[in-house]
This record gives sequence, C-alpha cells and structure tokens, in this order.
Amino acid sequence: MTQSSQTPPPRRSGRRAAVRPEPEPPQPHELTLPAVEDWILDAVAEGRYHDPHAVLGQHLVTVDGVSDPLVVVRARRPLAQQVTAVLTSGARVELAHLRNGVWQGFHIDGIVDYTLEARYDDGVTWAADEPYRFAPSIGELDLHLIGEGRHEQLWEALGSHVTELPGVTSSTAGTAFSVWAPHARAVRVIGDFNSWDGAAHAMRNMGATGVWELFVPGLGTEELYRFEILTPSGEWVRRSDPMARHTEVSPATASMTGISSYTWTDGDWLARRAAGDPHNGPMSVYELHVGSWRPGLGYRELADQLIDYVLELGYTHVEFMPLAEHPFGGSWGYQVTGYYAPTSRFGTGDDLKYLIDRLHGAGIGVLMDWVPGHFPKDEWALANFDGQALYEHPDPRRGEQLDWGTLVFDFGQPQVKNFLVANALYWLEEFHVDGLRVDAVASMLYLDYSRKEGEWLPNIHGGRENLEAISLLQEANATAYKRNPGIAMIAEESTSWGGVTAPTSGGGLGFGLKWNMGWMHDSLQYIQHDPLYRSHHHGEITFSFLYAFSENFMLPISHDEVVHGKGSLLAKMPGDHWQQLANMRAYLAFMWAHPGKQLLFMGQEFGQPSEWSEERGLDWWILDQPSHRALLGLVSRLNTVYKEHPALWARDHEAGGFEWLDGGDSRNSVLSFLRWDHDGNVVAALVNFSGAPVGPYRVGLPKAGRWEELLNTDAVEYGGSGVGNYGAVEATDTPWAGRPASAELTLPPLGMIWLRHIG
Repeated sequence: MTQSSQTPPPRRSGRRAAVRPEPEPPQPHELTLPAVEDWILDAVAEGRYHDPHAVLGQHLVTVDGVSDPLVVVRARRPLAQQVTAVLTSGARVELAHLRNGVWQGFHIDGIVDYTLEARYDDGVTWAADEPYRFAPSIGELDLHLIGEGRHEQLWEALGSHVTELPGVTSSTAGTAFSVWAPHARAVRVIGDFNSWDGAAHAMRNMGATGVWELFVPGLGTEELYRFEILTPSGEWVRRSDPMARHTEVSPATASMTGISSYTWTDGDWLARRAAGDPHNGPMSVYELHVGSWRPGLGYRELADQLIDYVLELGYTHVEFMPLAEHPFGGSWGYQVTGYYAPTSRFGTGDDLKYLIDRLHGAGIGVLMDWVPGHFPKDEWALANFDGQALYEHPDPRRGEQLDWGTLVFDFGQPQVKNFLVANALYWLEEFHVDGLRVDAVASMLYLDYSRKEGEWLPNIHGGRENLEAISLLQEANATAYKRNPGIAMIAEESTSWGGVTAPTSGGGLGFGLKWNMGWMHDSLQYIQHDPLYRSHHHGEITFSFLYAFSENFMLPISHDEVVHGKGSLLAKMPGDHWQQLANMRAYLAFMWAHPGKQLLFMGQEFGQPSEWSEERGLDWWILDQPSHRALLGLVSRLNTVYKEHPALWARDHEAGGFEWLDGGDSRNSVLSFLRWDHDGNVVAALVNFSGAPVGPYRVGLPKAGRWEELLNTDAVEYGGSGVGNYGAVEATDTPWAGRPASAELTLPPLGMIWLRHIG
C-alpha cells in the first residue's frame, strides 16, 4: 500500500485531548434491582395491598455500580405475554415478569409520563394509562381537616370527582375516588369500567385519617361504581359511596360519577335573602311529596306546574319532603342511603337545581327535609360500612332506632359529625335551598327515646340527654347560619326541651324555628269535637297561647297528620259536608292568625277527602266541585292578606305582638285576640267554633272608628252562608272589657273574621 492511499496521521500541536465515549445504559442482567417481597407482590396482584402505589408505578432507586438513580417501572398486567412502558419521549421500556402478573423494568430518563402496552395470547395489544403513576388526588390540608372532623366542604374532598390531574409534562382527565374507611384492610373501586373486578383498581391508604384514594385516568361521567372493602375479618364487601352526588335510578343502588354543569340565575334572590330575616318575616309553607303531588313529573316538568300553583295560592315557601337518595319509596325519603345525592327518581342533580332556581325566580323560597338522626340497615349502604360499626354507634343501646328498624349515627365520632354537618351545608350551598327542616329531633336528644328501662345507655353524667347529638345540632345550626345568612334551620321537636330556638352561645340548640307539635295535637283534638260540645273543651284550643312565645314556633299540619289511618284534614271535621268545609275554613284562618309561621301539607288546601298515600296522586278531581274550589280560593286569600299585613307575622315571637280580647268565652266557643306590628298597626281576629251565628256580639277594641273586614271565612265566595258585617264594623268610644272602644258585630257559624282599623 502506498502512503498516499492512507489517512495522514494527526498533526501534533501541544497536549492531546482525551475523548470520553457516552456511557452505555446499564443492562438488566448487569443490575440487581431492589427486590419486592413475594407476599407483597401477591397482595398487589390480588388488589389487597394497602399501598399499591408504593409498588406499582414509577420509583427512583439507587443501584450499586450506577452513579445516577434509575427509574423502576412496575405494573400489574395478569395473563399478559409482553408488557411495555411507552415514555413520552417515545422510548419503549420492556418489562419483565416478576410474579403473579406483576411486571418490572427500568429506564434512566427520570420520572416521566408514560402509558402501558400489554400483548396477550391472542396477539392483541392493549394500550392504557396507568393509575399508579399519579400523585395523590387529595391534599394534605383536606386530610388534616378530615382527621380533625372539621372539613366544612367535605363533598369537595371525598367521593368521586371527574377532574384533571397533573403529570410530569401534561394533565390527564379522569376520575379521582376517595373514601373514609378506617377499619378496612384494603379498598378497591369497582364498576362497569373494570367489569366489577377491582383487583386492577386497588386504592392507597392515606394514613391515620383512614382515607383511601385512587385516580383512574380516562374515566368520565355517568360511570357506575362502588367501593369493594376488605374487612378486618377478611371478607370482601361492596358498598355504595357515602359521598356520591349521583346515583343510578332506584331501585338500582350503584353510585355514579358526574359533574354539575348548571349555571345559577338566582343571584338577586340570594342577595335579598342574605339581607333579610326569615324568622321575623312572612312564612307560609306548602309541604309536598314530589312523587305523589302529580305523579310522573320530573324536577324540570314540576317547575312550571308547581310554580303556577304556588303563586295562585300565595305561599311564600315550598317544603320538599326528603329528596336525598333512598331505596324504599314507602319511607317517603326519611330512610336515607345517599345523603349527598338527590334522588334520581325525578332527574339529575342539575334538574333539581333548575327547579329550585325557577322557584327562586318566581319569588318562592325552598325548604327541604333533612334526616340526620338515623339511617337504614341496607348492607350495601352505610351499615357496617368497612366491616364494623362506623357511621352507626357500636353499642346497640345507642346505635339502633328500635321504632323504625334503623341505625343511629355515632354523633360523638368526629368524622361522622363532620359527615352530617357538611351534608347540611351541601344542600344549602350546592343547591341553594333556603332552609332545612330537621326531622325527628326528639329522637336525637334523648338517649331513652322510645326505649324501656335497661335498653338505653346513660351519658357520662348518668343522664338521659344525648350530649353528642346536642353538640352536633349546635354545630350544624351555628355553621349553617354563619356561612349562609338568611336561611332558616327548623326543628321537628315534639317535647318540652328548653332552648330549641335559643342561640348556641347561650347553650341553646340554635334552631331558628321549631314545629309547634303541641298546638297541632291540641287544636286537631279540639276541632274534631262536635261543635255542640266544644264549649267543654275550650282549653284545648287556647292552651297554646300560654307558651306561644317560649320558642320561635311554626304551626304545622304536615303529612304525618293525614296518613296511617288518621284520614285527611277534611275527614277529621265533624258534621255534614258543608259543616266539614266550614270547619276547615275556620280552622285554617285560626291557624294563619295564631302567632307563629304556618305549614300545610299538599291537598289540604282544597279539602282532599281521602287519606294521603305516596302511591297515588292527590284528589285533584275534587276541584271540579265549586265548594272545594272555593276552599282553595280561601287559602289564596289567607296568604294574600297575611303577607300584606305585618301585624300577622312581624312579631310572631314577641309576647308584645299579641293581646287577648277574650280568650275565655267558652260558652260561645269564641276566641278573639289582637295582632300588632312594630308600627302600631293592628289586626283583630275573632273565631266562632260553634255551629250557630253569634251576635250581636260586643267586643272591646283598642281604637274607635271604622274596622274593615279583611277576611270572612263564611263569605259566599268561599262556600259559606254569607253571614257577616257588610265588609266593616263601626267601633264607638264605649269602653268594654278593659278596652277604650267597642263594637257590636256578628260572628258567622263555624267562621272567622279578621278586622283592621282604617280610621
């Protein structure tokens, strides 16, 4: 070979630079990766390991002989023939099978986003994102507040949330699941998306709070799911999500992922509400059961028909019997399994928001029944949620409600208390309801409620008061009022417990209003007597005035009074059909004039003849009869006059807003009294519960002059006989019964008149 055919040698000019070749990536056979114990791999493979993220996903590891940390990738892909991690750079990392369907590989690119490809016997390759590559979807602050039992927006932390979770370089859409199950050994998410086999979707335990978490990438809305829980005894049980905000349609019971897209339009209503005071304003409530008001209507269809009807009647508020999800329709919603889920019987949560928004737009307030005292024993719901008593008190002497066959919440458990307080806030804040009527408060207050000797456990002081339930109610009320000015918390409380509507700062329960069950019982007992004998029972109709200002009262004639053999309100009235309707008119006018707000259950406003049943609609056909249509007209007039005259509501809770004219006229079965507002305006109310006209009847009045007849329940337009005072009475300066003026007037039979001074 000649020299010219060779490459010339390099020219030497000083010191020669060393050339360092790029290091070759380490090869698997050259490394000893950190080992995972076989029992852990088996537990991960079977979806029963408490911290699957500690094994699966990506992990930085230090390996002898390698200067920089490596990234180990592990995945669970049972029955696969080959598994590959595809990095965002496009690099492909082949994984090797470790044990029982768990695979492992490594790369040197640092923590990156990736997907997994798995090839099976049939030659098909499946690509999917990996749940175990994501950081926790629930934050440290949320966990701290849950641990303290102080998370006021618990629904934003627990449950299922369709969201996006950040990766290393991009975010991924999916659904984050979290659940409180402190006794569980393992928890898995199951659903249609994994054929109800949760081994591939085991959740991680987040520590001492007992919260479990998993983000499932790619999972969107309307996906059915449950939690599968490994109990301390080693049994797998399936439970619906206690915090689910969507469920499948009853009688099916699975939870459902979802997201609200509703845009509210009731900002002006909420602003007016916050500036007002419902406890001292007009409040006339129409209670209804959505499923049987007009059967077949969903939330959206209900809006038009209900709003038109309520506006015709003039009510200020509607009150819905419970709309939280419940399995048994015959419970009317009072045995709740989904405390955060509007019942899907009538549509979605956004459909319910539409109904409430429309009601607000029409100037109608919305109250809702809330049931924090007990829950049913259905095994798929809250009972023994994680294999032992969790939401319920573990001692059956406190944890069972014997009358109703239900379980009682463990009110002293901070997380259970938090679950309930946050639930009250959820309905107030997410659904804009204007108040909650709290069901069966008496059953919560007394440890010996409906229990025999030896069947109940005293409190730490040896007493019968349920101190933990009292604390819960106080916290729920105080927090609700603090966060939502202008709302009303209302107690259905049937005993003489003191301070139900007293402030929590003074040891009261902190409610704004209390149902006056004593008035309801006594007045209904009185009105069922034949008018001929009512004079002997006069104390039954006057007794409520002795304590009318001891609490802030609401006068209820609720669904409980027209079911289970009690008959309708009309059926309680004595006499023939005309007399029954006349009694109804007088009784309702007395109710509207009595101190306190009022509530009337659907159907009674037109004199429904039959007892209510949730299985059928109201007796709307009866409105074809003029006398019943006239009763409806009277209720409309009652509400109109009531709202127009603050004397009938402004001082409901002040003794100074009420004065007797004559409460002792038992011989005539007549009561007469005054209602005052803050500006000195007055309405005189006189009712004749006897079956014959009374008159001329002299009554003392605070002022001489003309008194306009605002209302006469015996007017012909309301189906009455037309006995009255030609629209007004003249009071003279003739003193009577300690009053400076008086008037002679006629009281119609089974009738009531309201008068106001016009000068």
